[in-house]
Amino acid sequence: MARAELDKQPTDVRRMFDAVAKNYDVTNDVLSLGQDRRWRHDVIKALAPSPGDRVLDLAAGTGTSSQPFADRGAMVVPCDFSLGMLQVGKRARPELPFTAGDATALPFADDTFDAVTISFGLRNIVDPVQGLREMRRVTRPGGTLLVCEFSHPTWTPFRTVYMEYLMKALPTISRAVSSSPDAYIYLAESIRAWPDQQGLADRIAAAGWQAPQWRNLSGGIVALHRATA
Repeated sequence: MARAELDKQPTDVRRMFDAVAKNYDVTNDVLSLGQDRRWRHDVIKALAPSPGDRVLDLAAGTGTSSQPFADRGAMVVPCDFSLGMLQVGKRARPELPFTAGDATALPFADDTFDAVTISFGLRNIVDPVQGLREMRRVTRPGGTLLVCEFSHPTWTPFRTVYMEYLMKALPTISRAVSSSPDAYIYLAESIRAWPDQQGLADRIAAAGWQAPQWRNLSGGIVALHRATA
């Protein structure tokens, strides 16, 4: 378990996301310099859902990551543990079936979904491996897992610059654009403490998924991990 995860109890993390819900999408766009839009496009392209596919989008927040699946005809279920996020999302996208749920004990039957995806939320689960086991449980045999998560830049000099941005610039910028800037200090710490690409692949395999592999985005700032149920 990452150090930052140990510092936050689940209720505290939930309250943190409730607090940032109002301006969450705008803040992410600013802090990522617009790259979050590209990363969301990469998720859709990698999963390539067909009309009628049942997709679980975990840590969906306000549904920004879920809407593109619905636009392609998939039966997407946005799921998040933050009621504040879900309330903001439901007002903006009332047609989506937002569902409250804890990733370590999902409120869905076995083998329900053709695919499960989680973007920038796995590191916020109090027990990521248990969360991955639950994702495996609710995915049909042969179904797909796609994890989009912050990772470790592959070029050492750039990694140093990136860490400086995370720990210094990101909290400063968040004070200007976020409704709860202290939350982004926690998020920066959780990114720094998160395992690298191979480390996450090992966790995915430990949770029962088959043949985990990854593709780096933006020089390894983000990685897309894919596996099969």
